[in-house]
Amino acid sequence: MNCRVMSERKYNKITVFCASSALVDKAYSDAAYRLGELFAQRGITCVCGAGNCGLMRAVADGTLDHGGAVTGVIPQFMVDNGWCHTRLTETIITADMHERKETMSRLADAVIALPGGCGTLEELLEIITWKQLGLYKGVIVILNINGYYDNLIAMLCHCIEEKFMKSSHACLWHVAETPEGAMSLLETIDIDAEMSVESKY
Repeated sequence: MNCRVMSERKYNKITVFCASSALVDKAYSDAAYRLGELFAQRGITCVCGAGNCGLMRAVADGTLDHGGAVTGVIPQFMVDNGWCHTRLTETIITADMHERKETMSRLADAVIALPGGCGTLEELLEIITWKQLGLYKGVIVILNINGYYDNLIAMLCHCIEEKFMKSSHACLWHVAETPEGAMSLLETIDIDAEMSVESKY
């Protein structure tokens, strides 16, 4: 379910939530790398979790390899464990995971969720909740590579059907199937619709 599209928007920074696992199908890492390449082509800074493996590394490498900038946000304990990407444009070290998520959301003109596990799902659902509460005003795109998020999208729709969410809240997120589709969608989103979310209450 997508809201109508109208006006073009310029994005300076896009936050990407995604997996750190290096064991996933190559189609997912290829999509992450391609998304980073598209960021670089458009002069968009990629904001990510600064991880040195998995989709997190792929999206950063895709951006950096094509001349783009990457801001990584990572808690101190992950740095201490050697999990930090070493060639980012900027690395912001936080005290904990909560500060990491808050910082990534605060920096974002938009959020794109690539496939991921529990951490990615938690980040995605939290940013949707923040938007529902008016705490986040940007665009949220679920990048549904290979139908990965089909079940989650169905569950969100089920929440609406069962009245746990308002029908208007189907516009809290947008869905794209490819990195190119995600960028095209972002570039034509109706900004007024994104800023005027109906109250949860």
